[in-house]
Amino acid sequence: MGLEKLTSDAIALLKKLIETQSFSSEEDVTAAHIEDWFKRYEIDFKRTKNNVWAVNKHFDESKPTLLLNSHHDTVKPNSAYTKDPLKAIVEDGKLFGLGSNDAGGCLVSLIATFTHFYNHENLKYNLVVVASAEEESSGPNGLNSMLAVIPKVDVAIVGEPTLMNLAVAEKGLVVFDAVVEGTPSHAAHPNDNNAIYNTIEALQWFKDLKFEKGSEALGDVKLTVTQIKAGSQHNVVPAHVDLVIDVRVNDAYSNKEVAEILEQSAPVTSIKARSLRLNSSSIPIDHALVKAGIAMGRTTYGSPTLSDQAVLTCPSLKLGPGDSTRSHSADEFIYVNEIEEGVQIYVELLNRVLLPA
Repeated sequence: MGLEKLTSDAIALLKKLIETQSFSSEEDVTAAHIEDWFKRYEIDFKRTKNNVWAVNKHFDESKPTLLLNSHHDTVKPNSAYTKDPLKAIVEDGKLFGLGSNDAGGCLVSLIATFTHFYNHENLKYNLVVVASAEEESSGPNGLNSMLAVIPKVDVAIVGEPTLMNLAVAEKGLVVFDAVVEGTPSHAAHPNDNNAIYNTIEALQWFKDLKFEKGSEALGDVKLTVTQIKAGSQHNVVPAHVDLVIDVRVNDAYSNKEVAEILEQSAPVTSIKARSLRLNSSSIPIDHALVKAGIAMGRTTYGSPTLSDQAVLTCPSLKLGPGDSTRSHSADEFIYVNEIEEGVQIYVELLNRVLLPA
């Protein structure tokens, strides 16, 4: 089947996905739509919970394996939508709808690309495609749960909106909960150990903190205090103040190293990471996938946003149609021609990498 027909069918699938509610952990019906695609194209597939996956027809265990992955869950729509978020609307070349840009356009483009290569013999790499669940919530039943189910992966393309440029690195994420303690008291009495006042020093310390090691691809580690909570009555000095700190970690540090720095140095009573599993990720600039993309005129950059790359231990490239700045926005959209271009670029890229010279 030609690429034009595959692309047209991929856009039709995306419209169907948009019009099916698929909040994280509620993706059972969108998974069924993806199953229907594989049935239609006579592709042998499997479903593990709400993850739908398949390998190329001529899978050869002696060859390395390339993962094609994107997700079919969405966040919940925000209150600023002016269009029905669960209706696929095409206006002025834009396909509107929840999940159209993040990451439906990427997902259907990768599925079409996998379908194009499914029957090819003598590929240099095996292919495995995973349409995964629970990406937006970093849930337990997403791509992370599939790594022990699918064949061992040697390299991956993760479909997220990058304007089809090559995100060769991605920052990791660690969220910390911190507590600043003091002495609780009546507001009318003297108190030299007010937890809220004690927090001033901590906030200033977090604001001024600079991590020494920068990254050419990802820049500096970025730390932001994002939540603060204390007190319940106007006349009571609280016993403690709770802080939440969001840290975006470059590839010069592991999440564990960042946690150790904060645990040893932060002027707070206690600080604890919620999880250390969402590490930074990257792919060598001289990897065949990156070299092929550069030869096609695609630019490289480091991505500040988190994706399912964080759960992979192999080299991974983030690449997909759409623009990350539209993700989670009101009246989310992707240009139809971005999907058309996405399929073409994915296929050309893999032609350069998968097919014998």
